[in-house]
Amino acid sequence: MEIKAVLNGMGSVHKNLLRILEDKKDILSDKYDLTFNIIAVTDSSGVAINQNGYDKLELCTDKENGIPVRDFQGYAGDDLSVALKNIDYDILFEASPVDHKTGGRALEVVKNALMLGSSVVLANKGPVVVAHGELHQLAKDNQAQLKYSATVCGGLPVLNIAERDMIAGEFINIRGVFNGTSNFICDGLLKGMTYEDALKEAQDVGAAEADPSLDVDGWDTAFKLLIIVNSVLGANITLDDIDVTGITDITADMLRAEAARGNTIKLVASAKNGKYSVKPIVLAKSDFLGSCDGWEMAVEIHSDIYGISYHKLYEKEPIPTAASMMRDAVNIFSKN
Repeated sequence: MEIKAVLNGMGSVHKNLLRILEDKKDILSDKYDLTFNIIAVTDSSGVAINQNGYDKLELCTDKENGIPVRDFQGYAGDDLSVALKNIDYDILFEASPVDHKTGGRALEVVKNALMLGSSVVLANKGPVVVAHGELHQLAKDNQAQLKYSATVCGGLPVLNIAERDMIAGEFINIRGVFNGTSNFICDGLLKGMTYEDALKEAQDVGAAEADPSLDVDGWDTAFKLLIIVNSVLGANITLDDIDVTGITDITADMLRAEAARGNTIKLVASAKNGKYSVKPIVLAKSDFLGSCDGWEMAVEIHSDIYGISYHKLYEKEPIPTAASMMRDAVNIFSKN
């Protein structure tokens, strides 16, 4: 089955997605009977369309060489919503920069795709943070699929585990370390790095958000907690319902003092008894979340019938996030 795909955004996540789709094309075809054909791409300069499909690796090379989409074959202007109304496509991959206040242009693009009956896979948290219920209703009304496992801890399948694998479970407590950049910075400070050098390394490897304050001020973690509790718990909350404190007041001296006691400080998201928070917490190094070091992210889920489950992921670069987008797309279209 040929899947005609549109990529909104051409940053590191989508470049890795293109490489994965190319590298894994034989497995996707042989095992899942799926072939992904990229017929439209966008960046901040506009949208380009090729109904016959672009060469995936050439797209990566062109972007890495600094070529904007407006210089691609098939350039169709700077209004993606207008351009997409004139083409037939099966899925929109959305990985443009996050706008958590309004959802930004991405929210409009996602809505339009769903209204056309096209499925959507998100790595961008903005649309689902701002309009979770509305987007699900649009998908239902137009018989489209909406998936966004990549928005929560990249390759760690938090939503999949809770929604698919814990059927009929009642969730008593969910807590986690959801932001690898903040976790890495705290570890870096403990090991003698400056805050600026640790943040720069996170930016250099593509792990930090385009606006790194979203990482260190706790908002990226809050977005993920919001998505989890609205998707899994049906909480129907907003960001205003989450008490958020970041790591900017954490110092190397504080980290060293706790390490001498056998402890650590982690930016922990928590959902328990209808209360939601993101804040630095002192944990024993023997605690599951306390053992989450550097580029690791983790989630701990307490439920009534499935016990307590612990899940951890090492993700320094956005490859697992891109792989999660592929996973969502395969789950939408595969008959296996």
